[in-house]
Amino acid sequence: MSTSKYYISASSIVSNHTLVKNQQQLYVDDVVDNAPAFFLSVYQHFGFNYPKFYKMDNLSKLGWLTAEVLLKDSFDKARYQPNQTGVILANANSSLDADLRYFESVADIPSPALFVYTLPNIVIGEICIRHGFKGENAFYIQEQFDADFIVGQVSYLLDQNLLQACICGWVDVLKDNYKAGLFLIEKEQKENSLDFSAINLNCLLEGKQI
Repeated sequence: MSTSKYYISASSIVSNHTLVKNQQQLYVDDVVDNAPAFFLSVYQHFGFNYPKFYKMDNLSKLGWLTAEVLLKDSFDKARYQPNQTGVILANANSSLDADLRYFESVADIPSPALFVYTLPNIVIGEICIRHGFKGENAFYIQEQFDADFIVGQVSYLLDQNLLQACICGWVDVLKDNYKAGLFLIEKEQKENSLDFSAINLNCLLEGKQI
């Protein structure tokens, strides 16, 4: 078990048509009635400009948006080499949302554009391509968010100096049910950093103030 102390430099939570960063609500859209419409609403609200976004599946859109908000004004990429930054994620439904959409397309003409996203770790690839991360990454399937497991995995990578910074958390979509919670973990304590612990990860993901 790790005895080193690491820190949550930033957090970004998306669920129920609401986006929260560092325990502060940044955006709510109560008008949209489905997940894709909300993801597009967030993209447009923050003025993001990344044409590839429109081609992504819903899981990748959710993870990409959550990571984009997480890192904005919170992460100094110049402090790290690309192989020093990584991503550790988990969810309950794997790529089932994209799998179902692809299966529906098979009845007519199978869609290669959908087939590309029938692996859950594609969302990690989208985040890493966008931000130039080339370090260790992994995607785990769990019935529910296991904060102790995530803390253990990330701490090991930091302890062994395989990574110096890591995005970790939960990104899950199935039809119009979605939830994402991403956390930027670094070795250096910054102003307003939180201790990297399972208790704090769970509190942030559930919207409880720390």
